[in-house]
Amino acid sequence: MPNIRSSKKSIRKDQKRRARNLLAKANIKKAQKKVLAAIANNDAAEAKNLLPLAVKAYDKAVASNTIHKNAAARKKSKLAKKVNTLGA
Repeated sequence: MPNIRSSKKSIRKDQKRRARNLLAKANIKKAQKKVLAAIANNDAAEAKNLLPLAVKAYDKAVASNTIHKNAAARKKSKLAKKVNTLGA
């Protein structure tokens, strides 16, 4: 346990950031799982309805610097590609 006041504050900030990042990543995983489950069931309509929710989760994570914007763009594109091939 640190003795310096700024170090104590840093630890508190790190804990808050970690909790926020874990929540954002969990939301991404949930949304992505739902889309992939709809794709696995060949349910194109459901997958198209769930895709914007997954994109929103990625965008929120990027806004809070949880994941890099290029990584989010790559993963959103990959999901969209899978959904679009399902509908064709």
